[in-house]
Amino acid sequence: MAATSKLVFILAVLLLVSGHQASAAANDDPAPYFLGKWELLPNNPGISAMHSVLLPNVDEMVIFDATVWQISRLPLPDYKRPCPMHQNKATNVTNIDCWCHSVFYNVNTLQVTPLKVITDTWCSSGGLDVNGNLISTGGFLGGSRTTRYLWGCPTCDWTEYPTALKDGRWYATQALLADGSFLIFGGRDSFSYEYIPAERTENAYSIPFQFLRDTYDVLENNLYPFVYLVPDGNLYIFANNRSILLDPRANYVLREYPPLPGGARNYPSTSTSVLLPLKLYRDYYARVDAEVLICGGSVPEAFYFGEVEKRLVPALDDCARMVVTSPDPVWTTEKMPTPRVMSDGVLLPTGDVLLINGAELGSAGWKDADKPCFKPLLYKPSKPPGSRFTELAPSDIPRMYHSVANLLPDGRVFVGGSNDNDGYQEWAKFPTELRLEKFSPPYLAPELADRRPMILVDETEKAAPYGKWVGIKVKSAEMLNEFDLMVTMIAPPFVTHSISMNQRLIELAIIEIKNDVYPGVHEVVVAMPPSGNIAPPGYYMLSVVLKGIPSPSMWFQVK
Repeated sequence: MAATSKLVFILAVLLLVSGHQASAAANDDPAPYFLGKWELLPNNPGISAMHSVLLPNVDEMVIFDATVWQISRLPLPDYKRPCPMHQNKATNVTNIDCWCHSVFYNVNTLQVTPLKVITDTWCSSGGLDVNGNLISTGGFLGGSRTTRYLWGCPTCDWTEYPTALKDGRWYATQALLADGSFLIFGGRDSFSYEYIPAERTENAYSIPFQFLRDTYDVLENNLYPFVYLVPDGNLYIFANNRSILLDPRANYVLREYPPLPGGARNYPSTSTSVLLPLKLYRDYYARVDAEVLICGGSVPEAFYFGEVEKRLVPALDDCARMVVTSPDPVWTTEKMPTPRVMSDGVLLPTGDVLLINGAELGSAGWKDADKPCFKPLLYKPSKPPGSRFTELAPSDIPRMYHSVANLLPDGRVFVGGSNDNDGYQEWAKFPTELRLEKFSPPYLAPELADRRPMILVDETEKAAPYGKWVGIKVKSAEMLNEFDLMVTMIAPPFVTHSISMNQRLIELAIIEIKNDVYPGVHEVVVAMPPSGNIAPPGYYMLSVVLKGIPSPSMWFQVK
């Protein structure tokens, strides 16, 4: 090897190693003895949070339940009337429903703004478009073929198109593609997928999907499949215990992956899953691998045991990982401190995963689970096996079936919902839960407050095209260096039934660090992702992480 080639090779290796060292150093525990803090919010929205999503810029949660019960604890205000007509699940009778089933909930002021939804959103799906607007799809009965649109403004409300989808979509998964379009997969008795049509139009056809038939069993166990866009533009899809790679352009299955042993992982044997952080390097041609994490679930018969035999079996206690872009993918598995079913997986700005909510026994479904998981788990994917899990401070509110958890821009986690009942029942063993909480992860330890970096939002670009270099102004008492620093951006997901649709975290490539551009203020130059395959167009929560302490996020649009 010539001297010049050797030098280039050595520099490339050092660059790659330094990138991994920087991620590891920036992800160390800054306060190992602080196990988090729970905060009960002083007011509740009057509805149980079955579905939730954070809208960009306005910092408002959209929270909604289902119209099928024709009841909540928040009357529809006079200015939203006339009241809609809703069909009752138990009686099939359509009645006037003057209860509210959807709200804006401001995460800063805690103000509740009622919304009016017409079609039934029970077990629906959703996602944010390139402009940060919510597109909601499917649901129950008359809601199953519906597309709904919601913008974030004080006077906004739902716009609904009840016949937009070709097939009914109940317990379906909505996936954002590299070009900003959406596909919706599955749903009860719908072994197909289809693009979400443009507003005011209807689909004439759907695309048959044999994989959903192949993964169906007598108890289903393949509803709300996990769908992830991977860096080559294809879709990784997991249902029950099997997975494939789908080319959505050619509608062709490119490969099948090894089955995940141990049990079933999708509704009703509900596990939680995340796409682990996608790390980018200065070299745009460097390979970007995609690794999937799946934690918990239950045996395939769990729902039958609960419903018919009234016997609740232990949930699964494993977490499995697989690099789905590997030429030879294999599952690697490790044990969690406790078994979990129906947990939520929240990607944190540090690249860690918070496993929160759920139960140790049973499955999804009304009264089909017990022994709530009060303690969240912090999972550190960059640590070696055996040292990845930390049990955190417990809540005292059971978060069972129909619970949600969403990351907030200040670094806390919004937690709500839990309705183990067919209707609103405050007297049940696990009552219909209206209370909301915020959980502060360990990086928000009080003793770290003075060390927390701050992005100077007014001095930083708020939008950029793919590939552009962006300078982020950061206020910090400490000098910055690449070994202690990460810059991450997280897409806010649509959360329901332990699935966080379109959640993804990208660790951006740091191009340059300029310390003390003026006293106490530094500049971090990062490269935006190269394409929509890495980061679909839309809004992200961008955060600077210094020695494991993330700044509050700023909203950043990639387009």
